[in-house]
Amino acid sequence: MKTICVITQSVYDSDPRVRRKAEALSASGYDVDALALRAYGGKAAYDLGGVHVRTCPLGKERGSLLRYAFEYAAFFLWACVRVTIQTWRRRYVVVDVNTLPDFLIFAGIFARWMGARLVLDMHEITPEFYMSKYGIGENSPAIRLLRYFERISFRFADRVVTVNVPILNLLCARGLDPAKTTVMVNAADEARFSGAISAAKAQHGDDTSKFVMMYHGTLTKIYGLDIAIEAFAQVHEEMVGAELWILGSGPEAGALNELVGKLGLESKVRLVGQVQSSSIPEWLTRCDIGILPIRRDVFLDFAFPNKLPEFIIMGKTVIVSRLKAIEYYFSDDALAYFEPNSILDLSVQMLRVYRDRELRNRLAELARKENEGICWDRMKARYRDLVDGLSDGRDKIGKSEADRAALRPVKKESDTL
Repeated sequence: MKTICVITQSVYDSDPRVRRKAEALSASGYDVDALALRAYGGKAAYDLGGVHVRTCPLGKERGSLLRYAFEYAAFFLWACVRVTIQTWRRRYVVVDVNTLPDFLIFAGIFARWMGARLVLDMHEITPEFYMSKYGIGENSPAIRLLRYFERISFRFADRVVTVNVPILNLLCARGLDPAKTTVMVNAADEARFSGAISAAKAQHGDDTSKFVMMYHGTLTKIYGLDIAIEAFAQVHEEMVGAELWILGSGPEAGALNELVGKLGLESKVRLVGQVQSSSIPEWLTRCDIGILPIRRDVFLDFAFPNKLPEFIIMGKTVIVSRLKAIEYYFSDDALAYFEPNSILDLSVQMLRVYRDRELRNRLAELARKENEGICWDRMKARYRDLVDGLSDGRDKIGKSEADRAALRPVKKESDTL
C-alpha cells in the first residue's frame, strides 16, 4: 500500500479542506498520515476517518508578527523531524503540505531526497494576508521577504495547488509556472448534507412564521457581521417575521452583542454561539437565506469561503459581498451580490430577496447549477488524479477538456486555463 503524508499547521479535525483531501486518499486505498497541531486537551496521536494523525503541542497564541514567526518556526522544525523519522519507516510517495506558512514545504526535503514528490497546497496568499491583517505596505521589507519565501516555496514544490483561478493568475504573475499547477476550489462535501432536508422537515415541519437570515462561522471583523447587523437595523421593520441568526464564536462576539443591544435588536438578532460542526446541515435547513457580508481588501477580494457552497448545496439563496474570486465562478443571476462594506447596499439586498420568493428560488437554482462545475466530486477527482499521477510517476494533473471547462469563469465561457 502506498503511503502519503499530509502536513498542516492547523487542528486537523477542524480543517475541512485538509481533512477532505486526506480522507479521499484513504478511501482510494492510500495509507495516510497527517501531521497537525494538537487541539486543546487533544491526543498526541489518533486515527480519524482512516487517517493516522500525529499532533504537535504548540497551540495558537498569535497576535504579533514575532509570535507568528515563532509558531511557524517551531512547527516547521517539529514537522521536519517527524517527516524525516517517519519517512525511514513509511517510505512516502507523496507529501502534501498545506499553507500557511509557504516555507513549510521545505519540511519535506528529506522525504524528497528519498523519492517522495512534494505538493504545496497554497490555501492563502501570504503577502496579502499580512498586508490585510497588519496594514503593511506592499513595498515594505517584511512583504518583500514574504514574497521571496513564497517564490522559493512554489519553485521547490513538484506540484502546486491553488484554491481558485484569480489566485492562480496572481501567483503566475509572481513567477509560478501554470504548467505545474492545479486549481482545487474550496467545495463542500455533498454527502455530508444528504438527508438533512428531509430529516429537518420531519422534525420542524414547514415553519413559515419566520424569515431567517443566517451566518455560520468565525466571528471576526473581516467577516463583516457588524455590517449585517447595521443593515438589518435599517430595514427590519419592513421585514415582518425576519430574524438574523449568527452561529459561531470568535473575538468579535462581545462587540456584536453590544451592537445588537445598542440598536435594540435583541428580539430580532440571535447570537447562537458555537455549534457542533456535525449539526451545521440541520441548522442550515432552518434558514431562508445565507448571508456572507465579508469585507473587501487586498487579501479578502480573493476569498472563497467554504460556507458559500454549503448554503448552495442546501438550496439557499445567498447574499454575498461582490468579491473577485466569488464573482469569477458565480453570475449575478445566481447570487444576490452587494457592494462590500456598504450597509446601505446590503440592506437593499435584504429587502429585495425578502419580498420576492420567486427571485429566491431562481437564484438558488442557478447557483446550484453553476456550482456543479466546482463541486466536491469534481475537485476530489482532480486531486486524486494529481496524487495518482505523482505516485505512479505519470504526473497526471487533470488537464482534460472537462477539467478546463470547470475552471472557466461563469460569464466568460471562452476563457480557459
